[in-house]
Amino acid sequence: MSGEQLIREIGRSGVAASAVGLGTWAIGGWMWGGTDEAQSIAAIQASLDAGVTLIDTAPAYGLGRSEEIVGKAIAGRRDKAVIATKCGLVWHTQNGKHFFDQDGKPVHRYLGRDSIIHEVEQSLRRLGTDYIDLYITHWQDVTTPIEETVRALEELKAAGKIRAIGASNVDRPELRQYIQTGSLDAIQERFSMIDRRIEADLLPLTVQNGVSTLSYSSLALGLLSGTIGPDRIFSGDDQRKDNPRFSVANRQKAKDFSEAIRPVAERHGASVAQVVVAWTLAQPGVTFALCGARNPAQALDNARAGTLRLSADDLKAIDAALAAKLAHMDG
Repeated sequence: MSGEQLIREIGRSGVAASAVGLGTWAIGGWMWGGTDEAQSIAAIQASLDAGVTLIDTAPAYGLGRSEEIVGKAIAGRRDKAVIATKCGLVWHTQNGKHFFDQDGKPVHRYLGRDSIIHEVEQSLRRLGTDYIDLYITHWQDVTTPIEETVRALEELKAAGKIRAIGASNVDRPELRQYIQTGSLDAIQERFSMIDRRIEADLLPLTVQNGVSTLSYSSLALGLLSGTIGPDRIFSGDDQRKDNPRFSVANRQKAKDFSEAIRPVAERHGASVAQVVVAWTLAQPGVTFALCGARNPAQALDNARAGTLRLSADDLKAIDAALAAKLAHMDG
């Protein structure tokens, strides 16, 4: 451990943030078995205290609940945080295409200008701030041209309401369209040791065009954390309960992998999860790694990953363990 948090810039925006970011999907409670507000606030504040400045949230995480909790946590220390939030999953309009229902409300994918203007004001209010550092289109909307969406985001940037522009859950043609506008600073995509699709179809474009990549589910919803064994029980609305990726067989493979890389962790005085996150940040084109936390202990564990520098030998050993233990994971 070096003791220094790794800091990187978001595209060409001039906004810099910790390479390890706190993801707050679980803090919203939805699909994670509820939330404990006091513990969630403490987790966010512990992250900030440990030098993790990047806090990622979204309106869809609990229909505004996550943003409200983040707002409470950063009150009085807004200048210490780099806030990323999102737009495009809406429940105030029926425009766009229906995506899912949450708490009995239909949520649509919609990125029309008027909706974005409405959404940003709602997010600013919930977050208790007058600007958002990185504003990301959460899921793409086939009913609205990307050029229209980006023009609306450019308006918000010119007005000082957002500082950088991002897109999430894009395919290669969509990414090309965003890049062609000249305004894209970052993408946010699922990426982990066992979800590496973007290495072939997206990362070559982002690297070539100076666009940052934020990985989400860097620990594969906790599967790669080294703490979820084959005996773990998931209950309530926890999304992992019926997820084939979390089969007993896969959890055993993940445990075996954890044991295989434990010597690397022990050499650095680190946890398995910290090694996994540090590996993620060492991958070409991956700029930031988002990690969820629901209490201060988890937040501090994640934060320490940002101070871990893996050697070439470490990375070689980890890749060998990956090939031996996780190459044939199902789901």
